[in-house]
Amino acid sequence: MKITPLPSPLISQAVKVALLEDLGSTGDLTSQSMIPEDAQLTASIVSRQSGIVSGSAFLQAAMAELSEQVIVEILLEDGTRLSPGSIVATITGPARAILSGERVGLNYMGHLSGISTATRNIVDLVNDLPVRVTCTRKTTPGLRAFEKYAVRCGGGHNHRFGLYDGVMIKDNHIAAVGGDIGKAIATARSQIGHMVKIEVEVDRLDQLKQALPHRPDIILLDNMDLQTLREAVMMIDGQAIAEASGGITRETARAIAKTGVDVISMGWLTHSAPCLDLGLDIL
Repeated sequence: MKITPLPSPLISQAVKVALLEDLGSTGDLTSQSMIPEDAQLTASIVSRQSGIVSGSAFLQAAMAELSEQVIVEILLEDGTRLSPGSIVATITGPARAILSGERVGLNYMGHLSGISTATRNIVDLVNDLPVRVTCTRKTTPGLRAFEKYAVRCGGGHNHRFGLYDGVMIKDNHIAAVGGDIGKAIATARSQIGHMVKIEVEVDRLDQLKQALPHRPDIILLDNMDLQTLREAVMMIDGQAIAEASGGITRETARAIAKTGVDVISMGWLTHSAPCLDLGLDIL
């Protein structure tokens, strides 16, 4: 799957905020107090673990923001598999700038690479099955676009990006309109544009039976056991996209995918994936 890069202004804005947080009003006191202003160095970004790299553009942006003289050469593109010792990038230029931007670049890269790695682990588990692995809206505030990008780098797909780009009728929405699933779907459809899709969440087969005649585009099968998922997929029978969600883990993902669902969505890919250990080594 081709990975579309993130817009440069989006990355630049995030990096500027992160650098301001780190440098404050006085700058990098450690580097300024002990490293000559004209000192130069060459360094490498090295992986300490196996995984999937993501977020190299943030490293480039951090260095560019601090000095136009820093040269960052990306050796392994986002989405590439890493082994311990893999050299992701080399950096050459003013020592102060490189050391001042190191942590911001590595924070973004480690976090995003961790998400990409977690995603690829799930994708590899189900890659022989006709199912998509997706993330959810359970993301770090302010980092959603980046975390969802990292999912794509890991071979996964994205669910909706926000409340604005799709209708997802959950249990509380249904309760708010009196518990009538059909009414919830019909009311939403009467208010939205013709290009907007509707997803409805069900956690019981009787709810699914109520929803199907109203032709939602996607049905989220929430926290169902394997047998119930199989029955739900048979009931849907291609009338809508069948999405399984709720507590799916590495241990359960394959069995759930084998029930015949079209999509498995997992919030932990973005909110709980461990950071991938990347470091800067001076050559």
